[in-house]
Amino acid sequence: MSDTPFGFGLPPEEPEDGDEGKKKDPAGGGQGSGGQGGGPFGANPFGFGIPGMGGQGGGDNPFAAMFGSMNPTDLGAAFQQLGQMLSYEGGPVNWDMAKQIARQVVAQGTADGVKDASVGPAEKTAVEEAVRLADLWLDQVTSLPSGANTAVAWSRAEWVEATLPAWKELVDPVAERVGTAMGDVLPQEMQAMAGPLIGMMRSMGGAMFGQQIGQAIGALAGEVVGSTDVGLPLGPAGRAALLPLNVESFGKDLSVPADEVRLYLALREAAHQRLFAHVPWLRAHLFGAVESYARGIKVDTSKLEEAVSQLDPTHPEQLQEALQSGMFQPQDTPEQKAALARLETALALVEGWVDAVVHEAAKTRLTSADALRETLRRRRATGGPAEQTFATLIGLELRPRRLRDASRLWASLTDARGVDGRDALWEHPDMLPTATDLDDPDGFVHREHLDFSELDKLLGEAAKGDTPEDGDGDDAK
Repeated sequence: MSDTPFGFGLPPEEPEDGDEGKKKDPAGGGQGSGGQGGGPFGANPFGFGIPGMGGQGGGDNPFAAMFGSMNPTDLGAAFQQLGQMLSYEGGPVNWDMAKQIARQVVAQGTADGVKDASVGPAEKTAVEEAVRLADLWLDQVTSLPSGANTAVAWSRAEWVEATLPAWKELVDPVAERVGTAMGDVLPQEMQAMAGPLIGMMRSMGGAMFGQQIGQAIGALAGEVVGSTDVGLPLGPAGRAALLPLNVESFGKDLSVPADEVRLYLALREAAHQRLFAHVPWLRAHLFGAVESYARGIKVDTSKLEEAVSQLDPTHPEQLQEALQSGMFQPQDTPEQKAALARLETALALVEGWVDAVVHEAAKTRLTSADALRETLRRRRATGGPAEQTFATLIGLELRPRRLRDASRLWASLTDARGVDGRDALWEHPDMLPTATDLDDPDGFVHREHLDFSELDKLLGEAAKGDTPEDGDGDDAK
């Protein structure tokens, strides 16, 4: 995983099966989702880009950028953004600013010059038909019923709007650690006296995180093809979504018919929807693992104290530089390691199951199924949206090797236990494979597992105050 768990810049890629994957340049550039140097969000992820002043993310010194132009309109916009930073009194992330920045990034278009566009009636119909057909195919390879009440086609801007609530739930626990640390760097007796300073620091911190998150979400909007690309349910429940513009870009150089690309991606989206709709504990399990991991992040208070002691209100980039200098480190404790393993394994199991059932549904129906499967796997291995998002926001680097292991395990379970036996493992989190099981899939496949259905039934009856009657009429002992 990354050395800086709120990592500003991507960690190096881990080789898979002897492949080195994509090479990142020493400065952290390469194949960022935003097409800019220094990771997916530009060389300066906290850069304060001012509307009307040009540039993607602002210069290294945002105030130099602000006052570099004497245009009254630009100067007014600069002061307005500064006022928004210092007046923010909400949670750990300024989500209004995050939304604004994300929409600006989307409006600028992707590095290849493709601009966002409204979805037309023909594209909506094509997505609806693809999801409908995908669900019919999935009915034959999984016991989980359809989880998509509706199928929608989103523009990039609509994806931003629809997924912001989920991003807030994911990111706030991590950012909260920063806000708490900002208030703790001063001695208790001085905190009351320094209230305005602490308030200003938290406002600036919320704005800075809002800036980074907005850049991240905006960049992702130019790349994701649906609502579940990161392995989490980011969109509204029961709504299978594809982004036609990004689906087209995904299949552009694959020499695969556009309808096959759309259908294969619809299969993946519909499979995710089934899992999240009919495994009621799964969403809370995944989001809870993120929160548990966030609680284990510690802040290097010495670096923060140094930044605070030298803070010049006219140069907020000093605090920005401190945030980028590796203040956030994971605690090397059993609890933190367990939280990381739980999250990483759960995400691998979700993606592995989807990969296995989609391949089973598509392999005899789509001539390009194998090619599309490998393309998506390589996309993940070389820094697709999931890896970039988690590495940047919470320092979690998803290992493609784990995803392949999970897919092989689910396929082996299908052969050994059938579709129903495989999918029954989702009934209870304790029945799922562990990280150790991914290392020994054959051992897991042939091991006997407990049936938790009766236990859950008894616990439910006990919660209602019902006591099962004894068949012989004797009193319970």
